[in-house]
Amino acid sequence: MNSVIETARCLQEDDCSPATAWLADAELAAAILAPNGEMMEANSALANVAQLLPGFRVGRDIHDFLDAHDRIIFDAQLVAAVAIPGVTRIAQVFLRSNSGSSWHVLIELATNIDGAALPRTVLARFVPTDVHLLRIATETSAERPLDFALIASRTAVWDHDLEREETCYSDIWREIRGLSAEDAVPRSLDELLEQVHPDDKQTVLDGIHEQRQGDASPCVFQYRYRHRQGHWIWIECRGGCVKWDSDNRPLRVVGTDTDITTRKNSEETLERISRRLKLALEVSKIGVFEADFDLGSAEWDAGMFRLYDVEHQSEVKIGGLWESMLHPDDMERVFKKVDHHVANLIPFSDEYRVIFRDGSEHFIRSRTLPFIDNDGHRKMIGANWDVTADLALQRDLAHAKKLAEARNAELESAKKHIEYIALHDPLTGLPNRRYLEEKIISIEADCKATGGGAAVLHFDLDRFKQINDTYGHYVGDVLLQHTAKILKASVRSDEFVARLGGDEFIAIVRFDGSVEPLEAISKNIVDALRKPVNINGIDCRSSTSIGIACEIGRDVDVRSLLINADIALYQAKEHGRNRFDFYSTKSRSRVVTLKQISDEILVGLERDEFFPMYQPQFDAMTLDIVGVEALVRWQHPTRGLLAPSEFLQIADEMNIVGDIDDSIFRKAIADSEIWAKGGVSIPKCSVNVSARRLQDPKLKTLLGIDPETASRFSFELLESIVLDELDAQMEENLAYIRKLGISIEVDDFGTAHASIMSLLHLRPHTLKIDRRLIRSIDTSSEQRELVGSIIGMGHSLGVKATAEGVETAGHATILRDLGCDILQGFGLAKPMFSSNLIEFAKNRVSSKVADLSTFQQNHAQAKK
Repeated sequence: MNSVIETARCLQEDDCSPATAWLADAELAAAILAPNGEMMEANSALANVAQLLPGFRVGRDIHDFLDAHDRIIFDAQLVAAVAIPGVTRIAQVFLRSNSGSSWHVLIELATNIDGAALPRTVLARFVPTDVHLLRIATETSAERPLDFALIASRTAVWDHDLEREETCYSDIWREIRGLSAEDAVPRSLDELLEQVHPDDKQTVLDGIHEQRQGDASPCVFQYRYRHRQGHWIWIECRGGCVKWDSDNRPLRVVGTDTDITTRKNSEETLERISRRLKLALEVSKIGVFEADFDLGSAEWDAGMFRLYDVEHQSEVKIGGLWESMLHPDDMERVFKKVDHHVANLIPFSDEYRVIFRDGSEHFIRSRTLPFIDNDGHRKMIGANWDVTADLALQRDLAHAKKLAEARNAELESAKKHIEYIALHDPLTGLPNRRYLEEKIISIEADCKATGGGAAVLHFDLDRFKQINDTYGHYVGDVLLQHTAKILKASVRSDEFVARLGGDEFIAIVRFDGSVEPLEAISKNIVDALRKPVNINGIDCRSSTSIGIACEIGRDVDVRSLLINADIALYQAKEHGRNRFDFYSTKSRSRVVTLKQISDEILVGLERDEFFPMYQPQFDAMTLDIVGVEALVRWQHPTRGLLAPSEFLQIADEMNIVGDIDDSIFRKAIADSEIWAKGGVSIPKCSVNVSARRLQDPKLKTLLGIDPETASRFSFELLESIVLDELDAQMEENLAYIRKLGISIEVDDFGTAHASIMSLLHLRPHTLKIDRRLIRSIDTSSEQRELVGSIIGMGHSLGVKATAEGVETAGHATILRDLGCDILQGFGLAKPMFSSNLIEFAKNRVSSKVADLSTFQQNHAQAKK
């Protein structure tokens, strides 16, 4: 085949012979094929083959002369030859004609290299493999078998001289086994069997035995042989006796070996495909048939009999079983279609009705392929499957489709509306957080492509909650809409403004590296939002705080800018609100510090570092101890004792104030038991309770104390939290607290916006007047009147009054005269540890201090 490859290459060079010259010089039959298998040119040797195979000539497709099995083998090698030019591919096949004649050949294929000289074609040489040619050669000369085989084909030739006990192997015999000319070849049957697959050794022994029986007909067998590289190859051995002695005993056996590994692999592939096809037919309930119109019979597989629900028959006559089941209304149309397509050998599909023996009507779909077989018979092969259920489903689907189409316009409109709602805030019409997530991707991509920058402005309305609570949600909503309009009008039309929720907005604008435009935008927005807005006759005054973060370059990270702008916003609020601040590393450091404190608070809870200190409360008339207030402190491992101002706000933001409250309450219960055992009677212990804890649905379970213990405690609730903001869960928990026997006190009364109705609704045990109202009571008549009014109002409702921040004897005297019930402040006693409280209480009882003349002395002692 080297000549074929060389010719394929040569045809691309300017000085090469044309293809016709190669065909004329070819020793054997040769042709030039198109990549699809059509014979484009042929030499005279191949033309003579037409005598053996009628019709085998230029213009015919070589596939027309191959059966199904050999077609697979040939196509595999043809495709490989076209795909990889310059590599020889060999297909061993039988070429057959309609007359029944055949020719067993090796077809050697090689493709020319692409170029201008020739379009891509395939050079093919046909090498006969008939062992009879070898026998004819041996009759002429004892030395010709190997020479003839080497010239005529690539089939390996072997010659066993039984008389001289010598064996000769051709070069091809060595080549297909991977042996070089220097490698040793088997010299005995035992040596040969060492390389034969264990499962095939008996086959080889039986085949060699049959070849040496002296029968003139060749014996053919197949076996696996170990290639020198270690893998197994399939060998087809054809051989027979060519020389006998006078007693008809074999003296010489000649034969050929052919490497059929490719064919075996193809057979295995075909068998695997057949198994899959069988399974597919069974699962899909498809029946397959083949009809011979010249014989008037058809073959049905088991699937066909199951499909038509009839008993298996050895033979099905055309014009009998199937035709009898065909629906009368479909017969004429179906028969005409079959006759037309079979006459013209045109594949076709059809759908028709059949009537089963139980009277049920079924729809059958068929796919059919007419053809002429090797005997010249008109045949038709096809597949049938029942589509009754499919058609019923199609009818249902068609009906559903009509309904869907009828609503399509409505659904499309609804879809657009839903998409808009999903991406926009319904109140302001601005994009929402989800839209922001999508916008981030496009902004970052634009910066990456252009190297431009982006700035994030984070807005938060100042005092919005107060406006919303004072004037109602309608006014708050109108204010938010007004804010949205101002923000949208303050940036370019192609820049992004969104509402994040509540009173928070975001704007993402272009940044060219200069902060002046950002300052100008921010100043305009601050000024615009500071102006009063008249809503239903109400002049609403608000303002905004703005945090700004900006970055320029191809690596802009918008999510980081959002975080940094939030930090800058926090900084702007800390600096007094109604302003804008740019992000800085200093502000980030503060956030990091807050994060560190947050982590330390969590660790402190785990290590039980939070504990109560107790500030005594005194009867305003007798100055006897009537209670204590438990005040939380944090024993920090490195910073020492910390007051609530150092951590409580952060804990509230972390939503763990409830856990701290619960810890202090549990420790206060334990301390009260210690006081009792120490002989000290503390009538009441007040414990602060946060709004989050009061809203906890699990509060009932968490309290878990008996009524006797509960009667010794009261819960202090901030006026701003409970009086006008009680929700259903708060109401439920407060009712349970009262039922348990725990008193309720309103802390910091007089600084929020409590109404008389809210006090009537809550019915607290005590009002604790805020220390800011007490501070100037001895110098301000207005303050005295205000405090007196609070005390009088409380008494009228049956509520006691406790004054916080009592620092002087004057404070105590005025409060006593105003009718205040209980006094608390540094002038009487500072907060102290539980152990110190016992000593303080005992000393208090033993000294029997009961008049205000000694107040200054006690005040001085308390301050030490």
